[in-house]
Amino acid sequence: MTDVIIAGGGPTGTMLATELRLHGVDVLVLEKDAEPTKVVRGLGLHVRSIEVMDQRGLLDRLLPLGTQYPVGGSFAGIVKPAPLRLDSNHAYILGMPQTVVERVLRERAAEVGVEVRHGCALTGLSQDEDGVTAELADGTHLRARWLVGCDGGRSTVRKALGVGFPGEPATTEWLLGEVAMTAPAEEIAAVTAEVRKTNLGFGAGPVGDGVYRTVAPAGGVSGERGGTPTLDELKQAMVAAAGTDFGAHSPRWLSRFGDATRLAERYRAGRVLLAGDAAHVHPPLGGQGLNLGLQDAFNLGWKLAAAVNGWAPGDLLDSYGTERRPVAADVLDNTRAQAELMSLEPGPQAVRRLLSELMDFENVRRFMAEKITATAVRYDFGEGHELLGRRLRDVRLKEGRLYERMHGGRGLLLDQTGGLSVAGWADRVDHVVDVSEELEVPAVLLRPDGHVAWAGDDQQDLLAHLPRWFGA
Repeated sequence: MTDVIIAGGGPTGTMLATELRLHGVDVLVLEKDAEPTKVVRGLGLHVRSIEVMDQRGLLDRLLPLGTQYPVGGSFAGIVKPAPLRLDSNHAYILGMPQTVVERVLRERAAEVGVEVRHGCALTGLSQDEDGVTAELADGTHLRARWLVGCDGGRSTVRKALGVGFPGEPATTEWLLGEVAMTAPAEEIAAVTAEVRKTNLGFGAGPVGDGVYRTVAPAGGVSGERGGTPTLDELKQAMVAAAGTDFGAHSPRWLSRFGDATRLAERYRAGRVLLAGDAAHVHPPLGGQGLNLGLQDAFNLGWKLAAAVNGWAPGDLLDSYGTERRPVAADVLDNTRAQAELMSLEPGPQAVRRLLSELMDFENVRRFMAEKITATAVRYDFGEGHELLGRRLRDVRLKEGRLYERMHGGRGLLLDQTGGLSVAGWADRVDHVVDVSEELEVPAVLLRPDGHVAWAGDDQQDLLAHLPRWFGA
């Protein structure tokens, strides 16, 4: 019996599998596609995801493959100067195609021993007290102690569980692709700039070798019936929006997406959990989808590993849904707000003008940036120090950096006093005695996902908090 089966080998599933392997969990990833996708749905990593990659030693691999951009003071296409003093040592956006992120994650997964079966689709499941049985498209069955659905917005796992997915259906759809164009670059840039003055749903940006990443509003909504669009469909949508198709030809890939906004009623049903788009879908405004899924995996991985390895406190695994579902709800709300602000109707345009004036204030721009980049996320750990529940940025230590000490995915006690102890939890929590001029509290206990579980200098108080996150 496998410890964990993950349905879906995209970025969320692959990140989760790697997190599980850091704790010795036997994991199998089932991916229905025979080959990695060429479709580019995301274009970069936000601050919190960059921190996550740094905490696991992957950032050095990603930095040479992307481009760093300042964190923009933008919301719904309202562009303002970047906010100052963001609480991160990685206050930038790392621009790169989602396919590049996935490739790096796949390489890391292979290094730590993740087994991936391509062309292997899950079609059904059942569960009992001891585990989960996964039914595959070829009629075979696999058995695991736990199963996680990371299989996208149309999740087979979620549907098999009967978990509700309330929200709003798509009312608008866009066609997306990378296509070669014969029109001069100057003409493409000029026409695109003019169209985007009144239609932010259209765009054509160069990706090299005469190829452009192009998006255009579709003529209607295909819903569940929508498959891969044709080149002719994309060209017709381009003509409708811009009056020209720029001589588009030779597509590298084509896709479609809509503005459906839905959130799973729960993230766990027995021994089965949901993560990424299987748990939440929303319009791509703000580029938050890829990042939200990666951060789901980062929150869930160590908790599920603790359950597999037998030391998880009783409510630890349930805290995954308790913590992450409100974060997703907030993302759904801010994408709804951005969609409304992009309407050309008089009411939304009046609100847009008002928000534009408010965003001239530094604090408002910072608030917006922290929301989009997920650096403001604070889990409810109860009363305590102001750091409690927040992630801690990568503070500089006398010897190195904090995030360099977190590559193994364990908890960490950063002890500036030298007088504390995690004896009894040494197999789950690293004890780092070091000092930082950037950290005012005497000591902090960090969960494996970097959120502060305790702060102070009292050993007995520390001992009272360790079991909550790291078991007896």
